[in-house]
Amino acid sequence: MPTDPVGRFLAALDPDHRKVVGAKPQEEQERLAAAWERELESDDELDTLDELSPSAAEAEAARRVMEDRT
Repeated sequence: MPTDPVGRFLAALDPDHRKVVGAKPQEEQERLAAAWERELESDDELDTLDELSPSAAEAEAARRVMEDRT
């Protein structure tokens, strides 16, 4: 499992979004990963979900970040 923010963000994305984000410049990937981390930290619903399933919380935060960007 990746430990860097970009790697963790890419792992949390669905395959289609992973491909799209993977094709973006590194700076854009880092910006999206930072937005993803902020989403994970700031949303109380995700805190609850994280207790039940950390990977589900990460996937939901990734979905939200990508939804906001499209």
